[in-house]
Amino acid sequence: MARPSQGEALTTWALWAAIALCVVVTYSRLDPALTYHVSRNGFAGGLSRAVTVVNFPIGLVAIALVLVAASALTGRAWWIGGPAIALCATIPLFNEQGNLDAHWGNAIPAFGVALALGLTVAATLRAGAAFGPRRRFDVARLVAGAVLLLVSLPWLAAELGFHFPGDLFMGEELAREPDGTSIAAVHLGHHHGQDGAMLVVTALLLSRMEFRRGALRSVTLAYLGGLLAYGAVNCVQDAWNEQLVKRGWLDAGIPSALLPSLSWIWLVVLGLGVLAAAALLREGSTASYSAP
Repeated sequence: MARPSQGEALTTWALWAAIALCVVVTYSRLDPALTYHVSRNGFAGGLSRAVTVVNFPIGLVAIALVLVAASALTGRAWWIGGPAIALCATIPLFNEQGNLDAHWGNAIPAFGVALALGLTVAATLRAGAAFGPRRRFDVARLVAGAVLLLVSLPWLAAELGFHFPGDLFMGEELAREPDGTSIAAVHLGHHHGQDGAMLVVTALLLSRMEFRRGALRSVTLAYLGGLLAYGAVNCVQDAWNEQLVKRGWLDAGIPSALLPSLSWIWLVVLGLGVLAAAALLREGSTASYSAP
């Protein structure tokens, strides 16, 4: 029986692996004072920060990748997929925004990510590495990707360890943080806005895969819709605060949406998530994979 191939899943892993590699290199060579909420120097510092990135946000991505791998495997895949999702779901227990140095607890979600990678490999061996056929929203995906790339330029530069040149974006200019400290408007190193942009790209990539009709397809696309909304809000929030508020063009910032809360920003996330999930499910209903 033919099964959905894993080209988009492999691309997703490759993109996030590139981000993790940049984190290792950049945090290994920079003074921790130039980055954000880390304290370790050298290669150990680079590996430490990469581990926390593997936890968050890659752990969120790994859950989606388990779901798409399961669409190409038999029911026995859930003996691995179930524990992988459960381990990745422990992210809030072991990750704290105020301290991004790794500790032993981070090994638990990281092991879930490793299991997800193993499932993708198994699904690729079973179903191949081809990409899905052209989809209804592919032009919108390309436009969104171009916009995200433009917005992400200062973060991509910071990821590589330097400030984006010129005056188009805020960068090395000093800005006051809520705790009273003054740091560069766009600190060097990894940014949650970049995570948000990458989560949107992840959702756009994985949602164009072919899925066999059934509950798993609906759950997968609904999760990807939520991932898209969560990523988009965090991307906009970080860009808004860094490029508009810190520049002095606006006074009102957007509150953090990193953690679920009873707040208006999370009403926005949930509302956008419902809309995105509905759109992806509608697209999927017109081009779902049907096994012979």
